[in-house]
Amino acid sequence: MAKDETKRISPQTLRDDEDALAALRAIEKYAPSDANYTVPKLDALATAMGAAQDGEAQAEATLKTARDNANAVEWEFHNAMLRAKELVIGQFGKDSDEVQAVGLKKKSEYRTPSRSSKTESAPAVSSV
Repeated sequence: MAKDETKRISPQTLRDDEDALAALRAIEKYAPSDANYTVPKLDALATAMGAAQDGEAQAEATLKTARDNANAVEWEFHNAMLRAKELVIGQFGKDSDEVQAVGLKKKSEYRTPSRSSKTESAPAVSSV
């Protein structure tokens, strides 16, 4: 039996198992001592596996669609909020309390730019 049954089986291994089942169907004298491993039981497990994989693929497609829809609505909301903030600035001015209330900085809160003075310093002399 497998060491770690929490990990997925590789697609190649599953194809090999399906090929082995097809070969097992062709063996007429196959009569297992354990009734759980007869060809009809193995066929039923293969069918159940296929149905589970189909269900997983459908659920994954549904998840991707839901994620895309949520992403689209999130961007629509974000862009609407950016426009609403612009409209608040237009209606109340850049230095209003309303601008601050919607999470923006008032114009007066920004530091005024100052010139930086460039002073020339004497080149460093290295003593050898």
